[in-house]
Amino acid sequence: MGVCIVLAVLAVNRIGGLDRLVALAAGHYGSKQAAVGVLPPLHGGWLPLSSLVVFLAVQWWAAWYPGAEPGGGGYVAQRILSTKDERHGLLATLWFNIAHYALRPWPWILVGLFAAVSYPGLANPEHGYVRAMVVLLPSPLRGLMLAAFAAAYMSTISTHLNWGTSYLVNDFWLRFVRRGAGDREQVLVARVATVALMLLALVVMRFLGSVEAGWRFLFALGAGTGSVLILRWYWWRISAWSELAAMVASFVTAVGLQTFGHLSASDATGGSYAAVMLITVGVTTAAWLVATFVTRPESDATLDRFYRQVRPGGPGWRRVATRLGFGADTIPGGALSWMNWVAGWVAV
Repeated sequence: MGVCIVLAVLAVNRIGGLDRLVALAAGHYGSKQAAVGVLPPLHGGWLPLSSLVVFLAVQWWAAWYPGAEPGGGGYVAQRILSTKDERHGLLATLWFNIAHYALRPWPWILVGLFAAVSYPGLANPEHGYVRAMVVLLPSPLRGLMLAAFAAAYMSTISTHLNWGTSYLVNDFWLRFVRRGAGDREQVLVARVATVALMLLALVVMRFLGSVEAGWRFLFALGAGTGSVLILRWYWWRISAWSELAAMVASFVTAVGLQTFGHLSASDATGGSYAAVMLITVGVTTAAWLVATFVTRPESDATLDRFYRQVRPGGPGWRRVATRLGFGADTIPGGALSWMNWVAGWVAV
């Protein structure tokens, strides 16, 4: 992020200051609102209102995405569990959200505006950022930036390969194929799974037109799972079957809409992305609710053990809390926690 900030400073200085950058961007995009407005224009903008509503009001809570899992997940848990205590975990998580959502995008945005007004007409606008790097950065920083991009790229690949392999080994091989598999066998299976995942990723990559298409498709695949991932902390009745039903329903619905419904999750400008998201969220929510009520709940022993360890609050756990003699536990933090949550949501 440090070199990105340096690049942004150099870009703004090269163009003649922030005011001139905004003025040139307004001329390039047709208006100041279209260039730097928080909300795009309702008429004549490149983003339809339906997609904007999905981005602001649905996607952040309804869709699962690696590193931004609603209700918490492995990415966030690893950061918290690696800290010294609960206070450090809270501060680390807050700092990540501030740095990731509030600080890091602005250097990218400034350089992006610089590239748009300095190199108009590029066949691939994404090349503008790289051209700005080559033109503005001195040789040492240029090499450092390239090394940082390469490290981030390899880190992301290794993270997801190891993550996917761990699921295949621990949740599939050891559970359903060879319960007593030794360490050597597990390592061998992990290596084979890693190669298989790489080959499968290469096959999928051929059908994606861009990186943006990939993450939009991933958002659509996880649409609707967010609600069950959040509510599992507030309602005792949700079980593993609820989550499994949500994952299967979201995958089948998203793929079906794009394969047979001729809708594209990568088409944000045409409104298809909003349609895929909203339909998938509705179908997935209905599916996991049905699965919740038609399957057996977790045993009282499991629920009691979870409650004693986590102490979730709210009316959804009142049945368990009363049985254990805790009474009607409120959600920790009370009204202040809700206010902090709303403030954080608005700020981001």
